[in-house]
Amino acid sequence: MEVLKQRILQEGVVISDQVLKLDGLLNHQIDPALTMEMGREFAARFRESGVTRVITVESSGIPVAFAAAHELGVPLVFARRKKTLLADPDAYCERVPSFTKGIVTDIMVSREYIHENDRILFIDDIIANGDAARGVIKIIERSGAELVGFGVVVEKCFQAGARTIREQGIPVEALVRIRSLNDGTVQFDDNQM
Repeated sequence: MEVLKQRILQEGVVISDQVLKLDGLLNHQIDPALTMEMGREFAARFRESGVTRVITVESSGIPVAFAAAHELGVPLVFARRKKTLLADPDAYCERVPSFTKGIVTDIMVSREYIHENDRILFIDDIIANGDAARGVIKIIERSGAELVGFGVVVEKCFQAGARTIREQGIPVEALVRIRSLNDGTVQFDDNQM
């Protein structure tokens, strides 16, 4: 997505050769028009997959996943990172490390919102090491539902996350692929996977 690349170049902040801050686009402030455009793009890429539900992880994945679910006309479910007093005690739960937060958290999805006959599209904002993604994939597998694909706004190709998911045979679609953040510069990878 060329418009997304341009916005990343204009507004992204390279923190290190491993971390790109996208608070102005994805992680703190949301551009509704751009977000809906990203949702339309994911819907177009996965429309023929028979998606019955979109899933993401709270919180940064929610806007783009919502846009994709809206375009596909299906519900959105998000894996919670914090247990609440109203949380389903029998929820699917996985413990996952967070690359950007530097902590380990539990992610959980109520059994009420994911079923064995579902065809699920997983949408997220950024994939680095893929720990949260693998946690969501385990939850989907345990539910008996079918994961039809994984859509990610930004794939950091220099980290193993997306590669390990592709190695599981899961279709991965990235709107933007970043090859490197070396020398404080975003370098895109235009090779399609």
